[in-house]
Amino acid sequence: MLLPAYMVTPVFSISDYAKAIAFYIGWLGFRIDWEEVRNKQPVYVQVSRGEVILHLNALPDNVPAGAKARAEMQGLLAFHHQLARKNQDVRPALVPAYWNSQVLEMEVVDPFGNRIVFCEFAALPA
Repeated sequence: MLLPAYMVTPVFSISDYAKAIAFYIGWLGFRIDWEEVRNKQPVYVQVSRGEVILHLNALPDNVPAGAKARAEMQGLLAFHHQLARKNQDVRPALVPAYWNSQVLEMEVVDPFGNRIVFCEFAALPA
């Protein structure tokens, strides 16, 4: 019996909204889908890039930073080149996965210690 597909949305804790937007929107190229605002300050935001959706939580509700999520995507090599061209101190590595040499992975770490591993099944050059 096949179960229906469900979407899982990681929630990353952030402590500085401006830094989070600079990282996710400015560097990674996500977009803001919606925001929850309290006292004229954004406290919870959904960002997306293609099929990858994340929630960024600035609410002090005991959600620790340091989460990790995997995001399968197409066009990882082009995305890697796009990030490498941007003026950033960190250049993420694009490497074969240790568990399957036909899977490419690129891990990025946000300013709060949250990690996203972008990955794509791809035939690698010999």
